[in-house]
Amino acid sequence: VQLQASGGGLVQTGGSLRLSCTPSGGTFSRYTIGWFRQTPGKEREFVARIIWSFGGTYYADSVKGRFTISKDNAKNAVYLQMNSLKPEDTAVYFCAAGADPGRGYPYWGQGTLVTVSS
Repeated sequence: VQLQASGGGLVQTGGSLRLSCTPSGGTFSRYTIGWFRQTPGKEREFVARIIWSFGGTYYADSVKGRFTISKDNAKNAVYLQMNSLKPEDTAVYFCAAGADPGRGYPYWGQGTLVTVSS
């Protein structure tokens, strides 16, 4: 499965963005889809994940209450709605997919840059 992440951009503090993740060459039906982010010099950070089969979600404490991960069955897409953005949310955001997140995510998108200006 190849993943395509999109929707990044430049936004002011307090603003919103919605990221999208879609697969090519497959579907999400068997996977957990996660969003991660990374800034230069720092380790990749987990943001949120959703289990496609029943929609269960889980969030990092740093984004809980501000970000929402969701899915669209008809469009075979996963979204990350980001509200109340802060400068510390600035990062390259990646979506990833895996059948068992406990064993890692073998499929990754190319990343989309989110910049939050203060």
